Amino acid sequence: MSEPRVVLITRRFWPLVGGAETIMGRLAAELHRRGLAATLLTAHWQRDWPREIEHHGVRVIRLANPSRRFWGTARYMRAVAGWLRSHREAFDLVYVSMLKHDAYAAVGEGRRGRFPVVLRAEGAGLSGDCHWQLDARYGLRIKRRCLQADAFVAPSPAIERELIAAGYPRPRIHYLPNGVAIPPPRTAEARLEARAALAEIDPALWLDADAPLAVYTGRLHDMKGLEHLVAAWPEVLRRRPQARLWLVGEGAFRERLTALIGNLGLNGRVLLTGAFDDVEDFLVAADLFVLPSLEEGMSLALLEAMARGLPVVATKIPANEVLVEDGRHGRLVPTRDPAGLAAAVLEICDQPEQAAGWGERARRRVSEAFSLDKMTSDHVTLFQRLLSSAR
Repeated sequence: MSEPRVVLITRRFWPLVGGAETIMGRLAAELHRRGLAATLLTAHWQRDWPREIEHHGVRVIRLANPSRRFWGTARYMRAVAGWLRSHREAFDLVYVSMLKHDAYAAVGEGRRGRFPVVLRAEGAGLSGDCHWQLDARYGLRIKRRCLQADAFVAPSPAIERELIAAGYPRPRIHYLPNGVAIPPPRTAEARLEARAALAEIDPALWLDADAPLAVYTGRLHDMKGLEHLVAAWPEVLRRRPQARLWLVGEGAFRERLTALIGNLGLNGRVLLTGAFDDVEDFLVAADLFVLPSLEEGMSLALLEAMARGLPVVATKIPANEVLVEDGRHGRLVPTRDPAGLAAAVLEICDQPEQAAGWGERARRRVSEAFSLDKMTSDHVTLFQRLLSSAR
């Protein structure tokens, strides 16, 4: 069988990037690296952005998306359907991120054009796609259309359970977990070099070589539990005055976090760094990674930190428990528990040999089960199976 030609659709894409968008971009790039034809469709959010770019070798096409509410969404949906209709001979299968408006457009066009459409569900709980379909305007209508898709990808067991509970047909649900590239092991020299590089970018990121550094990367969102992590830091500082916490990312919760940091007298000790396209230097410079989320689908940021060999402190929620075993890769603590977060951070700071072992086992865990190579191979196998059935 010839290799499938795939169109990937995600309404948000670089430079508007979160976990879902990053996964679609990396999958597209890996498909391209393997010699498969991959095209990515997204929305044209800013007038001064070019209509078409190349991202890691992949052709990215930005479709009309006026800023006017409702009208903009409707126009984007028509643009998605129109592009798929007019370019039908250029692809074999469509893969859509999120069970939302672009999924509605793609599935409808797939029924007319007789090509397979695969929908990828994102997020779990209140921030997940299944919940969105219950609450959003036209959400149930979109769900009815989504149910007609040829397959559904669940990147975590929690999302798989939500799809089943929402009535999506089990035989068409495929658990394909997220995957990340596996970098070389961290070294002490690389840690110091990364800290120096960050300080050169921004003097506020200067850090003493011996100062313990905890890092969070991702959106600044209320469901990430970051206020509980910030609230834990005074207790960490009581025992480890040099310890620093860097929150790398942007989001609507930034203003509230800034106020909390000021109220607790943590300016200079807890830093909101802003967003970076590449967080590699932050992970190499860090001594541990913290993810205090209240809910997750499957955290790409957590996978990246574990792949870098960092011991982790994460909340004990189903998505994190899939990746982290307490006492083997780091610590799992209850949600909304500043004291538990502080104790786990201090344990890693106080026991460096144990922490190094946790980090190495975390890296091995991701390498064996959650690599980008495995994720891509699993997707290609699914695509080929669907195309074979269609033929």
